[in-house]
Amino acid sequence: MAEAQPQGTGPQGTGKAAGGRSAQLAHTGLRPGWTTGACATAASTAAYTALLSGEFPDPVTITLPKGQTPSFALAVEELAPGRTAAMAGVVKDAGDDPDVTHGALVRATVRALPAGSGVVFKAGPGVGTVTRPGLPLDVGEPAVNPVPRQLMREHLAQVAARYGGGPGAAADVEVEISVDHGEEIARSTWNPRLGILGGLSILGTTGIVVPYSCSAWIDSIRRGVDVARAAGRRHVAGCTGSTSEKAAVALHHLPEDALLDMGDFAGAVLKYIRRHPVERLTLCGGFAKLSKLAAGHLDLHSARSQVDKGFLAGLARRGGADEALAQAVAEANTGLAALQLCAAADVPLGDLVAATARDEALAVLRGAPVAVDVICIDRAGMVVGRAEPRGPGEARQQGPLR
Repeated sequence: MAEAQPQGTGPQGTGKAAGGRSAQLAHTGLRPGWTTGACATAASTAAYTALLSGEFPDPVTITLPKGQTPSFALAVEELAPGRTAAMAGVVKDAGDDPDVTHGALVRATVRALPAGSGVVFKAGPGVGTVTRPGLPLDVGEPAVNPVPRQLMREHLAQVAARYGGGPGAAADVEVEISVDHGEEIARSTWNPRLGILGGLSILGTTGIVVPYSCSAWIDSIRRGVDVARAAGRRHVAGCTGSTSEKAAVALHHLPEDALLDMGDFAGAVLKYIRRHPVERLTLCGGFAKLSKLAAGHLDLHSARSQVDKGFLAGLARRGGADEALAQAVAEANTGLAALQLCAAADVPLGDLVAATARDEALAVLRGAPVAVDVICIDRAGMVVGRAEPRGPGEARQQGPLR
């Protein structure tokens, strides 16, 4: 099992972070862990290395998108006769996060394919298959999300270069990812409702599981606001995760200590800034999460609030959708599917969600001297909706959405 490395340490090894997201993570005092995507990358890297060299690296070290280099001990390994296939497995360590996949055995079986095939992903036992549109994968694809796929491709290419022919060597392999007891574990997730059948999804955008504790997280948000104000920041951004943080930085060029790792706690950010105002607050997050804020939810966690497709249908009508489109939005599998339906009909659902979320935030701020703007992104980090800043008293008065 991998040992999680300390996150959020400051310069010169002081162990103190100046502010922003890293300081918040450090302040929680909780041990981070590794995503299923990181575990699958480690397992597939080890298996492909054995396929080409005959030996399994143990531990196996990978490089995550932000440069961390964790090492993972192999829990299982098997090399087929004649090196026709190799399998390696890693036990997921979710750190202090109450993750249902903590302790799960993530396996990767790698088989050679003809030259030019590239890397082909396959769902093994315990990994789901996409059966409905609206997810970032095509119907019929194994539920291995885009970022883990890319991370695996990069590491497999490195192995091919090391053992299969030097720089530029291609990895032409089938990678079958499986999770022991994954189908049973998936019953505790949203996968069946989303049409991901047969098991779990292989997830992760940074490779790191951020430990979740309501009290510690909310306290860390407050510390983040305090640090930003002490540094004289007049503009801060509350972001739901690392992808939205990148989008906010790209658009507003904010320094690290102006970034608040809001996570699912939109209410915590708004209520604390109501008492400790800054001139401008940007809220940036995934379209689906911010649609929950637009609908009046202040806790955006999937266990405590859900995307209301009927609410989105009401917004779509306001944006010019006819009744057929509004009904299709109401029946969509996911928020992303609803967004795609509206985009095809030139109905600006993303902008409508952003504007409504902004007005909801202003209502929670109760006249505090803070201007709010909102940025909605998709899973790839592309901006799909924006609402320009408005201050107290400027929220639009709108009719019912149903």
